[in-house]
Amino acid sequence: MIMIKKLLGAIAISLTFTAAFASEGGYTLDHAPDRINDMAALQNGAKLFVNYCLNCHSANSMRYNALTQIGLTDAEIKKNLLFTGDRVGDMMNVAMTPADGKKWFGTAPPDLSVMARAKGTDYIYTYLRTFYRDTSKHTGWDNLVFPSVAMPNPLWQLQGPRELTRISIHEAESPDGKTKWERTTAKYDAQGFSEIKTEALSNYHGPEISKDTFQAVDQSKMASYDNNVADLSNFLGWMAEPSQLFRKKLGVWVMLFLALFLLVAWRLNAAYWKDVK
Repeated sequence: MIMIKKLLGAIAISLTFTAAFASEGGYTLDHAPDRINDMAALQNGAKLFVNYCLNCHSANSMRYNALTQIGLTDAEIKKNLLFTGDRVGDMMNVAMTPADGKKWFGTAPPDLSVMARAKGTDYIYTYLRTFYRDTSKHTGWDNLVFPSVAMPNPLWQLQGPRELTRISIHEAESPDGKTKWERTTAKYDAQGFSEIKTEALSNYHGPEISKDTFQAVDQSKMASYDNNVADLSNFLGWMAEPSQLFRKKLGVWVMLFLALFLLVAWRLNAAYWKDVK
């Protein structure tokens, strides 16, 4: 009974943390394309990670030579992914110290080794696709998934310029203490300058509404960017558990073995007890 209570308590705590992570930011996440078995996509994600993420974020639980599991050779890793004299067997560390990161960005950039397991690939995919320029922020950038994030958009050159329109309908308190409905429209241009307009809604009786719309200047570049972000998100998902592909394949054989063993055990049990009445 004590063990059952402990188990139920652990489940309750895990559900609490899950709900907390799910509600962070309150932004609806997009579904990341599943490319965990696509070696070409994972290799492209590895290239993007080393070129754009590994400058500030480390991956202290991953060695460069582990990338051979996604089809890269040691020679390809040395030629395309090692730029600072690191060896193939080294960890994916960065030169920037946590103290420097806190000084420059206000907080130390987190290690990304298991970020995908903590947040999920959908979170990373949506997060990297919802940056927008905002000149009121000290980095010149903001994010819909993680408002007031300390990190600027590292992939802005791949993404290209775009504009954001945010429309929200909400209740507000008037000077006389009564509540009224308002519609706030905020437009951010490609340079990050904003124009915010608020108007009263006298006859509105619906729910609160929040709508965000991006308008890219170059749609083809934006499509290419989304594809790259999908590859990068899947690479981070793979890096969080490099053995997951083998684990899933092994799991199929384990289930088949258990099914066969169940059949043998069932027939053996029937043979043992056939003469017992």
